[in-house]
Amino acid sequence: MCCAAVAKSCDGLTVRPNPPFWTTIPMNELPRLSTGISGLDTILGGGLIEGASYIIQGHPGAGKTIFANQVAFANLSRGGKVLYVTLLAETHDRLFQSLGTLEFFDKEHLGTSITYISVFQTLRDEGLSAVVSLIRQEITRQGATLLVFDGLLSARDRADTQLDVKTFVAEVQSQAAFVGCTVLFLTSTRIAQDSPEHTMVDGVIELHDELVGVRSVRRLQVRKSRGSAALGGYHQFEITSAGMTAYPRMEAIVAPTVAPDDHDPPPPLSSGTDGLDRLMGGGLPRSSVTLMFGPSGCGKTAMGLNFLSQASRQEPALHFGFYETPARLQAKARALGVDLDTPLGSGALEVIWNPMTENLLDKLGHRLLEAVRARGVKRLVIDGLGGLERAAVHPARLVEFFAALMNEIRRLGVTTIATWELRDLFGPTVAAPGSEISSLLDNLVMLRHVEINSQYKRTISVLKVRDSAFEPAIREVAFGPRGIAVFTPLEAVTGAATGVATPS
Repeated sequence: MCCAAVAKSCDGLTVRPNPPFWTTIPMNELPRLSTGISGLDTILGGGLIEGASYIIQGHPGAGKTIFANQVAFANLSRGGKVLYVTLLAETHDRLFQSLGTLEFFDKEHLGTSITYISVFQTLRDEGLSAVVSLIRQEITRQGATLLVFDGLLSARDRADTQLDVKTFVAEVQSQAAFVGCTVLFLTSTRIAQDSPEHTMVDGVIELHDELVGVRSVRRLQVRKSRGSAALGGYHQFEITSAGMTAYPRMEAIVAPTVAPDDHDPPPPLSSGTDGLDRLMGGGLPRSSVTLMFGPSGCGKTAMGLNFLSQASRQEPALHFGFYETPARLQAKARALGVDLDTPLGSGALEVIWNPMTENLLDKLGHRLLEAVRARGVKRLVIDGLGGLERAAVHPARLVEFFAALMNEIRRLGVTTIATWELRDLFGPTVAAPGSEISSLLDNLVMLRHVEINSQYKRTISVLKVRDSAFEPAIREVAFGPRGIAVFTPLEAVTGAATGVATPS
């Protein structure tokens, strides 16, 4: 248990409201009990199965106690009754003191809707059979709809044989199932998959708290899910003062989409940058993702600001960034002569800043999609994709993550500009960000610093536009009356794309 170490803030994340406690059940599915943990019901395929039994396992500090209590208090808030059985030798005061730091904990329910009892002395003096009898008596007396048994490891240690363990689990299950009570068995060790407990319960949820480099990362895995199509693999979660929040792996929940056969596509969307629309064949194709990549200072953010300045109530916009605070972004826009104040003041534009600290990749992805859906965003700037890359604990899954995220953004009808910073200001070769990631994007625009006759010039070139003709010439860019603007073609040189040009 690690209740006392819970963080005190949610890092600006708006926790999604819990889904309805009782979900709508199709005729061919089992009735469900919502966990009250944001994101977890999705991972479980709809929530816990009513009357089923689950093992929640993990090392000390992984979050099992918070998990169980959050589920318990979600049950209470919707009229349920909870029996929480522990094998603590001491009183529950310290447990309540730790839980008191969490927003879901309400001491007014103690002793009425939720009852905590310790069976330590009963187990020590009378054995497992007496514990079963006590649990049976209390379930009936309390009218419990949820039973939490915290201490399965101690019960195993007290058993003489594996048959005794199976008998204990079976008797607790049968009594709970008889009255429609869902059971959570908590254990502070990893039980083998062929153990008696695993073979008898309906589900196994494993919590992990592990070090990746110098940072700690929490992940959960549904190892068994009888009668339910749970999402496999690892899913990140965090514990804050709001309790536990789970983030289903993006590529596991976003269904692949097929682009409609649109014989008469809508007109392109203006980029807001003078001259760029002409280069791209009229503007940005709607519901497309455009990558603007180049070294620092070449104008990527400025072009994004131009794009966002076109926001309106009919085309709401979002800036989702990592490097610029909202105040610095507004100051930069004013310095460039770009009007962001008007769309920000009218609510047509929203700015979400994600500091480059210890971010979670899937948390960022869900936060972005929630903001897009909430306001019906049509113009989006992700500044930049490197912030998402830095948040990836396992970089090997970045391609799948980006594919799922971009497909969902397109499906929502959003026209997106994403930026990516090249490491080298100058170099003999130019490489687009990851060949596999580049192939997921619709349009590619490269910005560079070019040295010509001892002068630096900013240039822009369009490398790819989805299903549309474009002008392949390298053009010079400069600051105009509305931020950065595309001007005349670059003078005839060789090697401009590398940043070191020579006369042709």
